[in-house]
Amino acid sequence: MNFFTRKKSAVSAKERLQLVLVHDRTDLTPAQLESLKDDLLKAISNYIDIDPDAVQIGLERDGRSQRLVADIPLRNVARHRTG
Repeated sequence: MNFFTRKKSAVSAKERLQLVLVHDRTDLTPAQLESLKDDLLKAISNYIDIDPDAVQIGLERDGRSQRLVADIPLRNVARHRTG
């Protein structure tokens, strides 16, 4: 097994662990969370070129509230100049 395969496996394992933790904190099943992630990536990729293999989705707690946080790396971001 080479370095890149191990790194990709580690990223995949981390994503699965994050989904399990999100499931523990919500009433969503792991399948629903995965479906939510897929839907988000599909919608966002209609507008922006993203790196789907590097996406991380999780929950953050702030007191009594929770928020879904997505870290979605962008590819080929072109800067638009104004003026």
